Amino acid sequence: MKLKLIRTIVLLEALIFIESGIYRNEVLIVFNKAINICLECIGIG
Repeated sequence: MKLKLIRTIVLLEALIFIESGIYRNEVLIVFNKAINICLECIGIG
């Protein structure tokens, strides 16, 4: 019972952090960094 409660709390905290990141438009920053990393690994950028 205690483990289930902890899992639920952690899940809710994760969702709150994801929503706050979306609200602050950090999604574009993450995508740009991911694209740059991929291009560097391939050797194009």
